[in-house]
Amino acid sequence: MGTLPAGYPERVYAGVLGKIIGVYLGRPVEGWRHEQIMERLGEVTYYVNDRHDVPLKNHRLVVTDDDIEGTFTFPRALRDYPLDRLDPVAVARTWLNYLIENRTVLWWGGRGNSTEHTAYLLLRDGVLPPESGSARRNGAVVAEQVGAQIFCEGWAMACPGDPERAAGLAEQAASVSHDGAALHAARVVAALVAQSFTEPDVHRLLDVAAAQIPADSLISRVISDVREWHATGEDWQAGRKRIDERYGYHRYGGNCHVVPNHAVIIHSLLHGQGDFSRSLGIITSCGWDTDSNAGNVGCIAGVRGGLAGIDSGPDWRGPVGDRMFLPSADGGGTVTDAAREALTVAGYGRALHGLPPAEVKGGARFHFGFPGSVQGFTTTTDGPTLRNVPGHSARGQRSLAVAVPPGGAPAAAVTPTFLAPDEVEIPPYGMAASPTLYPGQELRAGAEVEGGPAYGRLVVQAYTADDQRHTLAGPEIRLVPGEGAELSWPVPDTGGQPVVAAGVSVRAADGGARTVYLDYLTWAGEPDITLSRPAGGGTMWRHAWVSAVDRFDPRWPEPYRLIQDRGTGLLMHGSRDWRDYEVTADVTPHLARSAGIAARVQGLRRYYALRLTGRDTLRLTRMLDGEEVLAEVPFPWSYGHTYRLSLAVDGHQIRGRADDVALSAADTGPGLREGGIALMVEEGRTATNAVRVRPVAQTHRELPRKEN
Repeated sequence: MGTLPAGYPERVYAGVLGKIIGVYLGRPVEGWRHEQIMERLGEVTYYVNDRHDVPLKNHRLVVTDDDIEGTFTFPRALRDYPLDRLDPVAVARTWLNYLIENRTVLWWGGRGNSTEHTAYLLLRDGVLPPESGSARRNGAVVAEQVGAQIFCEGWAMACPGDPERAAGLAEQAASVSHDGAALHAARVVAALVAQSFTEPDVHRLLDVAAAQIPADSLISRVISDVREWHATGEDWQAGRKRIDERYGYHRYGGNCHVVPNHAVIIHSLLHGQGDFSRSLGIITSCGWDTDSNAGNVGCIAGVRGGLAGIDSGPDWRGPVGDRMFLPSADGGGTVTDAAREALTVAGYGRALHGLPPAEVKGGARFHFGFPGSVQGFTTTTDGPTLRNVPGHSARGQRSLAVAVPPGGAPAAAVTPTFLAPDEVEIPPYGMAASPTLYPGQELRAGAEVEGGPAYGRLVVQAYTADDQRHTLAGPEIRLVPGEGAELSWPVPDTGGQPVVAAGVSVRAADGGARTVYLDYLTWAGEPDITLSRPAGGGTMWRHAWVSAVDRFDPRWPEPYRLIQDRGTGLLMHGSRDWRDYEVTADVTPHLARSAGIAARVQGLRRYYALRLTGRDTLRLTRMLDGEEVLAEVPFPWSYGHTYRLSLAVDGHQIRGRADDVALSAADTGPGLREGGIALMVEEGRTATNAVRVRPVAQTHRELPRKEN
């Protein structure tokens, strides 16, 4: 298998940054023609989202976008399936597990219009890849759109210096939804990313990448033509005109055909000579599918030049602050950052090399281990008060420096753990998220101070009844210069409101200026929460549930009324790091084939469930790409009657109870060891007033019951 290149995780981080920066740069002008961009904006050399001459809907910088979401969601197949069973079917199952139809990850443009939506509908109906993405079934125009190359970098960054394997994984994944020229384009882009870990010369990169596809293929001819035009010495705009004439949208139809967009990717790498800023400026100014194209180029150039290449131009990183969204049926993974996702992808790469994951600072969620990384942290004070710096770390090599201004007022540095109200809807792509941090979990941090003594405390921000933030603070501890300190605090009850941010607050002991170095911030343990309609109301508590049901409306007297017309619907909550806990809920089914609760939920097709089913059965099941009955007992149940269901997951032991009837099973197979919770209903309606989640060792607490 060979060895991983030096600095591999940091180069992956640069690739992830390059991808999201490119998407954020190109997003405001997505679909614009080159002439339109030049007339209205001129050559794009920096973010244009705040310009008055772009549509208002494009003014947000950090956005949901299918180009990011698919790139980092589909490779979860590398986590969820044994590597020796990784094939297009495993990737298809990953689609069906994490994608919420018409809501997350994809552009849901309809059958025959959106390539990915067309393939999804076939997968849902049981058509397996590569048939689901084949031109024979879907037509060449649909099958050869741009998505195959858009989503390939996650696979490629797991194969550093191995372009052949990167191209093979990218093609397998792309065959779920694409065919023909699109598969060849994906192979080329994946090879470019993988080889960029070890080869800086753009021409040699292109030689290696082009060798991954047939020499007589259309994409091979595109690459040859673009290289030939570049060799004439003409400027990039003249070369772009040649591309438009021979390979433009007027010759290759559909919404975003891969051929024109692949051509300008090769073109921008050549004319930008692989330089991050120059290549991004050219690719975005070329027009067409600007966000996906700039994302591809940004990833290639980011891996190639590393962080130094990104930082050699304008401040690309500052406005982004590492932030990104990955909405899916795994809602606890939605609010994330480039450093976290880089370690995830690097973990895939290590697994492919037979190596265990590399943890930074003992697996701390916020570790600041990459130069310049702030992992979404912001401060409550004005000015450049946050810096990633070497040293001041008991667990690693870097820390986050937080400037505390003079005057005695505390300065807080916090990072998001959930959505802001204006992030709930970022059209045209859907949002779905649960918080990452919960009451009952232990929040921990390491810190040291410079410049004099100070007092530090852990803080969280939670929503109020009017969806504003209020701060809850842990006990103060004295920070002494030259001595590292450990802060620990169990997150208190928030009355059912989501925790939206977490961090530290520091004040100088004598009112002077200080610098506090945050070594890490993390948390552990299971939640201790009761979820219902909070006192006073608000709306953000509802948005903390990831809805994969046909109807979850706010108008009903019960906080949770679920309606599903066909199949099984889930209303999910929680995070993948939950392990051993009990979930309890009152469940009132109405005209439903089945209703119940689920634990260790890892998406739509991976969970344990306890269900009232068949009007006479209580059933404990494991859903893992197919349902397996673990245990069942007779239990007559009626519409409109309320039942108290509880499901405990404790290592391999799975225990269920409905009122006074219990059942259990030991799952020693390839079971599920972590995940959140869900309320569930099959073809009908169910209602719940409160859900209780607690560590398995805690004393049982009653929930309110209500007859409907």
